[in-house]
Amino acid sequence: MDVMQNIQMVDLQSQYLRLKNEIDSAITTVLSSAKYINGPEVNQFATNLAQYLKVAHVIPVANGTDALQIALMALGIGPGDEVITPDFTFIATVEAVALLGATPIMIDVKKDDFTLNETQLEALIASRTKAIIPVHLFGQCANMDAISLIAQKHNIAIVEDSAQALGSEFCGNKQSKAGTVGDIGCTSFFPSKNLGCFGDGGALFTNNDLLAEKMRSIANHGSKIKYYHDTIGVNSRLDTVQAAVLDVKLKYLDDFNARRQKAATYYDNAFMNIENIVVPFRNRNSSHIFHQYTIRVLKGNNLELQKFLEKKGIPSMIYYPVPIHRQKAFGDHIVDSRNFPISNALSHEVISLPMHTELSEQQQEYIVRNVISYFRQ
Repeated sequence: MDVMQNIQMVDLQSQYLRLKNEIDSAITTVLSSAKYINGPEVNQFATNLAQYLKVAHVIPVANGTDALQIALMALGIGPGDEVITPDFTFIATVEAVALLGATPIMIDVKKDDFTLNETQLEALIASRTKAIIPVHLFGQCANMDAISLIAQKHNIAIVEDSAQALGSEFCGNKQSKAGTVGDIGCTSFFPSKNLGCFGDGGALFTNNDLLAEKMRSIANHGSKIKYYHDTIGVNSRLDTVQAAVLDVKLKYLDDFNARRQKAATYYDNAFMNIENIVVPFRNRNSSHIFHQYTIRVLKGNNLELQKFLEKKGIPSMIYYPVPIHRQKAFGDHIVDSRNFPISNALSHEVISLPMHTELSEQQQEYIVRNVISYFRQ
């Protein structure tokens, strides 16, 4: 059987081995200091990430979902409020809204770049709309110029979910890093992310001093001074070991993204003229850092291709098999499925191929050869 061993969706072990000396040294420093919570590495990482993003404030937290929730809490969003979110996204984007008792208002996405369809945005804005959460899906930015104009017109806040696009550049009216255009940006440092730690982690970013102060307090039990609690908050901290790992890896983030882009170009060139494969769209207003390399399958469906590849030892993932409006958790939100034709279609078409910093051309050649053979059966 023609099967190549050890192809992984994300090869975290090989990436670690490449950076082993630096990472081990950083972790050992933390262990020696025993400052596991709020050690100096946390502030150092926050400072360095702020410089990288060219943003005034970075607030590290425990994970990306907490980041979204804390952002909405800082904006005062709660019961009776509405927040517009894409229908085609990871559940955390919408979950954070629901956890606060607010109502998520789903919007369809665009077939080319899978981001929020800004042409439908204004029609969904009502008196109770308090925020929009654009998701920079799979590695490139939503149309932040158009979204920002609409938000400013209606005095609505923007919370960017940039968990899949850290380091991507939005090249609109002003060149900016993903997550720094709106009022608040959120990210995740889940291990598989372009900048990932060795556990859970997340961060918020903003240029607004007042929002930064609120978010720091909320993440620390609503406290600015120990044992004095001004508001109800949460306990959400990035631990020192994870901050130390991230500070090492941050130095290589642009290199990580460049390696992903090189691998994506290899895939693009191989699949460009293959019937029934649609390669990822490259938005002219954004760089693409390929958190995922996601093709669309126009013949058969993504599940059939996934089963075929599995037999060849090739991992793949379907992000996302069920749009938010059809999730059981949101069954009490009565929506017309006909309002989401793109999300529904994509759930049967999209499939993500192995994509990480350690992919070899030999591995990619094997992946490509087998994907193409599926369509030529």
